[in-house]
Amino acid sequence: MNKAELVDRVAECMEATTAEAQRFVNCVLDCITEGLKKDSAVTLVNFGTFAVRARKARTGRNPRTGQAIQIRASRTVSFRAGKALKDAV
Repeated sequence: MNKAELVDRVAECMEATTAEAQRFVNCVLDCITEGLKKDSAVTLVNFGTFAVRARKARTGRNPRTGQAIQIRASRTVSFRAGKALKDAV
C-alpha cells in the first residue's frame, strides 16, 4: 500500500472526501515527524514505536573499487512493531 492508497482507504473509512483524508494523513505524518525531532520517540499503543537511533562512525567498503571509506556517524529512524501488530501480521 502506498500513500495514495492509504488516503483512499482513510477517505472511505471516514466517509470523507479525498482532499480531507489527504490533509488528515499529512497531519498525522507531520505530527510523527515533529515528535521524533522533539522527543526522539513516538509510541502508538497497539501499533508500534518510532524511535531515533544513533549510528556510530564506521569503516565501509566502496563496492566498485573495494577501497576502504569512512562512513560518518548519523541518526536514523527505526520502527519496532507492537504486539497487536505482530499478532495481526
